[in-house]
Amino acid sequence: MHYSTKIILIFTLLSRANLSISMNITIINNCHETIWPGITATNTTLPGGGFVLKPGETAIYTTPPVWGGRIWGRTGCSFDKNNNGTCQTGSCGTSLICTTPGTPPASIAEFTLSDTAFYDVSLVDGFNLPITVTPIQGKGECSIAGCDTDLMVSCPPELTFRSDGKAVACRSACNVFDSDEYCCKGMYGNPVTCVPTNYSKIFKTACPVAYSYAYDDPTSIITCSTTDFVVSFCSPRNQTQQCSYHDNKLVCNGSTRSKSTAYIWSLFMLFVPIIIQTQIIY
Repeated sequence: MHYSTKIILIFTLLSRANLSISMNITIINNCHETIWPGITATNTTLPGGGFVLKPGETAIYTTPPVWGGRIWGRTGCSFDKNNNGTCQTGSCGTSLICTTPGTPPASIAEFTLSDTAFYDVSLVDGFNLPITVTPIQGKGECSIAGCDTDLMVSCPPELTFRSDGKAVACRSACNVFDSDEYCCKGMYGNPVTCVPTNYSKIFKTACPVAYSYAYDDPTSIITCSTTDFVVSFCSPRNQTQQCSYHDNKLVCNGSTRSKSTAYIWSLFMLFVPIIIQTQIIY
């Protein structure tokens, strides 16, 4: 069956010498609503990112070979022609382009990328959207991280975040109560004294391979090598196929076949963001 997918290519451009070893993070909106992904770097001076992603649309974010950062989805946003506005959840201020982390509650994909990649999905700042991270043709124990469940179903009333009277997200206990115990600070600021709480257990039960509290490392952080990633909103974690763009080809996990792409990679420009829209027919 033939169908079209609208592709938005968003490149953070590096020096030409590094392009061949950059990593692609393909961002997919499988939700029934428009979202506004936000991107911030944690260990580089590269600028952040932010854009609109309608249902069914895909974006590609190209990172340096060594990069750390976070990606999350903002919801209920309204931006004017100058890209200034507000969001119901995940807001990073009043700008479409994020330069600071999102305001809780928000589900977050976190990355530390180099020869070995560390990645996870964190609900430590709460939950606003199902989100999964899938490695593409990686080496090692490259499993899928994330939370593909609508945690709003099991969110306790005292953690429920409302906008205009509507429940739109689930806050963390730390965000609501700001206590040392729930925030893993003070005498609870270490993995011995900071243990799961009744609230974090609700998050962990719903999303067993996502961070539910600050020291939830053993079952949450994943290590992989030589890989691109797919960050997918509102997709099942056990979805059989996820695809990303690698070496000018569409590459899917669990598949040895690659499909050529129609766009031209030679149009890279140094340190200038580019947005390209095209149609790819399968």
